[in-house]
Amino acid sequence: MKNKLPYYAVIFTSLLTEEDKGYAEMADQMENLAKSQPGYLGIESAREQVGITVSYWESMESIANWKANTDHLFAQQKGIKDWYSWYKVRICAVEREYDFTK
Repeated sequence: MKNKLPYYAVIFTSLLTEEDKGYAEMADQMENLAKSQPGYLGIESAREQVGITVSYWESMESIANWKANTDHLFAQQKGIKDWYSWYKVRICAVEREYDFTK
């Protein structure tokens, strides 16, 4: 992913409760919804014991608009109620990037 620098990363780390209760389906829905939001640049995610999802955005304004999206707000509340035993959100400016591909 090559984006115009700087851009922003929202790093969401979480620990799920024992029961899925529709989590996987909602996660897929939120990823598809995020892709349609202005300012969305991409997403990377990994889940073993601790989940880490990093979404990339053009601006702090686009992040704020995503956080305030009504469907996303519903998912956030459901996450607090049913899915997460812990989570942390970090927002960072990406000022430099490089990669390697074989």
